[in-house]
Amino acid sequence: MYQLHCKAIAFAIGLAFSAGAMAQAMSKEEYKSGKDAIAADYKAAKEACSRLSANAKDICNAEAGGKEKVAKAELDAKNKPSGDATYKVRIAKADAAFAVAKQKCDDLSGNGKDVCVKQAKADQVAAKADAKAKMKTADANSVAKEKTADANSVAKEKTADARKTAVEKKIDADYALAKEKCDAFAGDTKSTCLSDAKARFGKS
Repeated sequence: MYQLHCKAIAFAIGLAFSAGAMAQAMSKEEYKSGKDAIAADYKAAKEACSRLSANAKDICNAEAGGKEKVAKAELDAKNKPSGDATYKVRIAKADAAFAVAKQKCDDLSGNGKDVCVKQAKADQVAAKADAKAKMKTADANSVAKEKTADANSVAKEKTADARKTAVEKKIDADYALAKEKCDAFAGDTKSTCLSDAKARFGKS
């Protein structure tokens, strides 16, 4: 598992390279070579996971599957660079992180497990909302560069709307998490907890 985690960290660092590094499209040979490398890495990771048992094996498989999906998305983004491709990489990373976090929650039970899953979901929602906001902002800015002052105004409007939507999604996810935490209580304490959560997140 330690080696797998190290590989995952190294892979994440590799994903952090700027979009500029992916500006040059790949040749067919490079793309095929990339796909073959991803398949080989996934096969090796799955074999390593097969030596584990119980939830540790499930977590390992989730990490291997997530890494494969992110690697494929990144390869496609490198092969055909675009705002949509970059967005898909971010979504793949959010889904991969959620899959692993959810599996780790299986080590818990009761309300602790429920809260863990809600937290994982909240993190996924936040990551996806940020990814969408960044894509819309990039698209709006691209349009603004090609158009007049009116387009700049439209771009700012779209950017503001995208950020507002992202914030709203994060609030909904955090509210769901807060409500789940209240389930650990009962009676008046639970009612107070739920009321506080509604007030904190502006829910009626």
